[in-house]
Amino acid sequence: MKKYLAEFFGTMFLILLACGSAVLAGPKIGVLGIGLCFGLVLLALCYTIGGISGCHVNPAVSLGVYLTDKNFSGKDLCGYIIAQLLGAAVGAAFLFWLMDFGLFGLDGIYQFGGITEGIGYTGKTSWLATNVLQPGATWQMALLSECLLTFFFVFVVLGATSKYGNSSAAGAAIGLALGLVNIVGIPVDNCSVNPARSFGPAIFGPNAWPDFWIMVVGPLAGAVIAAIVWKGIASYRTQPVNE
Repeated sequence: MKKYLAEFFGTMFLILLACGSAVLAGPKIGVLGIGLCFGLVLLALCYTIGGISGCHVNPAVSLGVYLTDKNFSGKDLCGYIIAQLLGAAVGAAFLFWLMDFGLFGLDGIYQFGGITEGIGYTGKTSWLATNVLQPGATWQMALLSECLLTFFFVFVVLGATSKYGNSSAAGAAIGLALGLVNIVGIPVDNCSVNPARSFGPAIFGPNAWPDFWIMVVGPLAGAVIAAIVWKGIASYRTQPVNE
């Protein structure tokens, strides 16, 4: 139960602080600052709950671990994903609450970020840093971006936490990887690489639901590819070297 609680609170803080950096400070810190915040939040969480749950805080990571670690059961996978989705919902609720207390939309009072206008064919607006296609991006571009960026991120997670990685620096590598993918992916669709990260804000930004499937299919496909590639590399590494 403790590992599920760790995943719940870890995902809650990831949404509250990382997405919060876009919503509450985005206009001031920009894409680079938001990407850095995502990385720093995950870095802090890795060294806080990593020893309890492994600090997945992401269904795509949990899927990658499930496919590569025989000690991580199907029951654990389901429990982790449920905890992550619930944590994301609570984190987004707190963030929405903070926005609700602010003087929204009044010039010179408070500048909220994480807002996308003219979504899809509806022309509607979404807020709370939801994962929606940004102006000029297509669903094909976003799907490929999510798949490739998640492939890289989960690949780093699997390698850094393996017996071949440097365990003392694993958190730094993972945090850096998340920051990098966000810097690249934010201009496309606000960067998900994490279905839970997309789920929480979408609850309070319902205009994001039409693009939500991209944030599930892309990251999960990327996680599967990362697991296959990592297992291939790791199995090769364990083979004796011929002299």
